[in-house]
Amino acid sequence: MNRSEATSIIGSGLSQTSKMPCYSFNLSALHCRTGSKLVKIKGSVCYGCYALKGNYARYKHPINMKPKTEKINHPLWVPSMVYLINHQGNQRDKRYFRWHDSGDIQNLEHLKKIAKVCKLTPEVKHWLPTREYKIVRDFLFWESFPDNLTVRLSAHMIDQKAPKVIECQTSTVNKNKSAFGINCNSYRTNKDGKVLSEKAFQGLAKQEKTDEDLGHCGECRLCWDKSIDNISYKYH
Repeated sequence: MNRSEATSIIGSGLSQTSKMPCYSFNLSALHCRTGSKLVKIKGSVCYGCYALKGNYARYKHPINMKPKTEKINHPLWVPSMVYLINHQGNQRDKRYFRWHDSGDIQNLEHLKKIAKVCKLTPEVKHWLPTREYKIVRDFLFWESFPDNLTVRLSAHMIDQKAPKVIECQTSTVNKNKSAFGINCNSYRTNKDGKVLSEKAFQGLAKQEKTDEDLGHCGECRLCWDKSIDNISYKYH
């Protein structure tokens, strides 16, 4: 197998989102089973979904990504993903990988394939955020997640917790309430990896200069850390 064959089977190469430290993989947000319902509900984390606007809409029109979702059923999807992850470029931290910078798990078979990819790339730490609680529970009824895969169940609503499931971690979005667990500081981390003070961030926010300059992971890799029960992202 070569890169051209793998990308043809998958439907694209790996994603290189500007603010993530590693490569990732995406699907259309229109194909989110739960998210496509939450996007219409005010107060939900998905309301005003970033993956349906901005560069995602400009360069990766969701309708054009439909074949990519269908390609998950290809018999060579797993080895193709393994090939691409094992032959990443040199622009990102190849020790880490994020599943779905947009989109989500489609069904139980999809999750089984993701787990298999993780098993076949043991040197890479994988992070999978998902709102598909039932699919995760169905998977765990039969088997466990690989040690190098951190699955975080994402809360549906702002300022609410996600359900706790054995073998899974969680993530939340806080706006009016205190954060649950560990705070993510990406919202005030610049492209050079410097974490601004809250006062400095508020000063930039007043000048409306935060979107382009901030929102980077920097050196932080807590989302991949299974010892962190919950990551709380700041709504901003």
